[in-house]
Amino acid sequence: MTDVSSSRVAAYLREAILGGDLLPGDRLRQEEVAARLGASRLPVREALRMLEAEGLTEHEPHKGARVPRLTQHEVDVIYRMRERLEPLALVESLPQLTALDHERLEEVQQRIEDNDDLEKFLDLDREFHMLTYSGCSIEPLNQNVTRLWNSTQHYRRAYVALGGHGRMWVVNAEHRLILDAVVRRDPSDAERYLEGHIRRTRNALARHPEVFD
Repeated sequence: MTDVSSSRVAAYLREAILGGDLLPGDRLRQEEVAARLGASRLPVREALRMLEAEGLTEHEPHKGARVPRLTQHEVDVIYRMRERLEPLALVESLPQLTALDHERLEEVQQRIEDNDDLEKFLDLDREFHMLTYSGCSIEPLNQNVTRLWNSTQHYRRAYVALGGHGRMWVVNAEHRLILDAVVRRDPSDAERYLEGHIRRTRNALARHPEVFD
């Protein structure tokens, strides 16, 4: 049996969860994961603990690990948390972002506007927002932001699929407002635009309970 590290197992499962191959409620049986990757069960257990800390898995007593399945109310509350925490992370990050960071943000946003693939959009959207927070040095805040993003990935994918390409102009307009505020280093505008950006997704999900069935 190949000695596969826990970080490699975690990377494999992380990609499967964030990419939608593993869905909310799916079980993660240690022996199946170990067999698929040619690993022993120890690194699989360690990987599952790592992913639980990232908000990507949860452990149920006597049942094992699974991808968390959230109710509509839980997702609504998590988005409200994001509305408060992410603007704070952005304000903390703003003074530390360099002209090179601004150029990278412009490049990522241009790639978003040129893109017409759902999965690629989700990757680019995450890259855009995480780059805007990358100057934040408050590690507990960064960890919480990442965890909340991870836990809502499935529902963000469903939201984008509901809107289709016809609503992408709204996302792009909001990204452009955020980017403009970042470049101007305007914390008030950056905070306000980002909060509205997250709130719009929350309100849209609230109108589609079928996403949570």
